[in-house]
Amino acid sequence: MTDTNLTLISHPLCPFVQRAVILLLEKGVAFERIDVALSAKPHWFLALSPTGKVPVLKIRQRNGEDAILFESVAICEYLNETQGGAAMYPGGALLRARHRAWIEFATQAMTEGWQFLHAKDAATADAKRVAFSDRLAKLEAELADGPYFAGADFGLVDAVYAPLFRYFEIIDPAVSDPIFDGLPRLTAWRSALAERPSVRNAVVETYPELFREHLRLQGAIIAA
Repeated sequence: MTDTNLTLISHPLCPFVQRAVILLLEKGVAFERIDVALSAKPHWFLALSPTGKVPVLKIRQRNGEDAILFESVAICEYLNETQGGAAMYPGGALLRARHRAWIEFATQAMTEGWQFLHAKDAATADAKRVAFSDRLAKLEAELADGPYFAGADFGLVDAVYAPLFRYFEIIDPAVSDPIFDGLPRLTAWRSALAERPSVRNAVVETYPELFREHLRLQGAIIAA
């Protein structure tokens, strides 16, 4: 048992966990991290998580009881509202709403990127690459001058997209680079996110090897 009030239930490969870890690191908050095997979920974890997914955040209350939060964006917004450090959303209501909309947009972008990465045949890979590229082009049109999504300040939108872009730093550049051709702002954004300490430190040192092995085990064509 640690003396922290926050415990993050996680999995080393989960991109949604990374979002929460990035926020915790940005806020400079002490926390305990417990990894679970999602292929053999323990009963205590299933009792905590209504969806059976990570991340789950346990928050020790003053009365000694634990409050439970699930879903990565809900966890990140809670941390943003309750912890110190720089705000992860802009101040105006309209801008906050726009950021939330682009966070929702990330859900489909993540799905299409994941499907491309895990495609088992060339036809599926080509179709998913086109769909993913279309999403990226929409992001490119929205980006400001950088280095981050909305300019100089790192925010929750950045934390949400960083785990997705990390995949394309790991796989063969001959596969990943063409996807980002013609997207100079997005390419610069990816680079800035990759250099952010909270993003780098959100995963274990062996993450690239773990992810490549995951792709091989899944029979992904890009791992062949």
